[in-house]
Amino acid sequence: MTKPQLLQITRYSDWDQAPLDLAFQVHQIWNNPDLAEIGPQIRAIATSGGAGVASALIEACPKLELIAINGVGYDAIDLGLCKARGVKVSNTPGVLDGDCADLAVGMALALARAIPEADAHARSGAWASASFPLQRRFFGARAGILGLGRIGMEIARRLEGFGMDIAYSARSAKAVPYRFIPDPVALAEQSDFLFVATLANAETRHIVNAEVLRALGPKGAVINISRAANIDENALLDALESQSIAGAALDVFEGEPAINPRFAPLKNVVLQPHQGSATEATRRAMGKLQRDNLTAHFAGKPLLTPVDF
Repeated sequence: MTKPQLLQITRYSDWDQAPLDLAFQVHQIWNNPDLAEIGPQIRAIATSGGAGVASALIEACPKLELIAINGVGYDAIDLGLCKARGVKVSNTPGVLDGDCADLAVGMALALARAIPEADAHARSGAWASASFPLQRRFFGARAGILGLGRIGMEIARRLEGFGMDIAYSARSAKAVPYRFIPDPVALAEQSDFLFVATLANAETRHIVNAEVLRALGPKGAVINISRAANIDENALLDALESQSIAGAALDVFEGEPAINPRFAPLKNVVLQPHQGSATEATRRAMGKLQRDNLTAHFAGKPLLTPVDF
């Protein structure tokens, strides 16, 4: 039986690559395949949420049936073009929620208690001559969660353990024990820690803007575990440099892996290399779910985790 032809956009670990190669005739984009030759044969594309798929690649594959994402985000794919072409899209929600929530809370704690700086203080020997400065309390603070989807809910559950006063913004109120504040500005006004966990799309682009940051104020901090596009990065840098907010903890950046050099000298930020889902157990589960979607599609079965559009 002929294997379906698949175009691979991003590199995977051996534990994902081996079963992918076994089930499909894989063409890896970094090997510069002749798209004019193989494009008409491609029936599926495997990618990540960050890499997405360029519209020109979709156009070059007239028999394309499915784009399978290893990740949650799909903002780097033209869904309008996919809809017009009848191309299905799948992603891997659910399996990475806990890891992302863990890191969000971890980053918030690191920011509140200056854990990176305290580590450097202890390692350098400075502790022998000076006590580390007092930091801010985390438990019992006011938390705002912008986007109460799967990851937002996992963050909220963890923050309950810290006795936090939890509020959230979403498209509509949910059956949860947290306060619903639909306006992001109003949510920021009532937050000591503002967690950004919303999807990235045209509606949410720069949802955390200069106005939201002003509402957060000099004692407020923002933690982004979603997409860089959800925060106006220049407005954030202005707020951090002027100390008009207390700080930020970020796992995502515009233009990553290159980071705006304005971040480097700031002492009121915690920076992470987009590692929200980066544990071996979760990455294995993500790869399996991506392949399960591919397998289901080519077996004529419904996708396990389709992107609805």
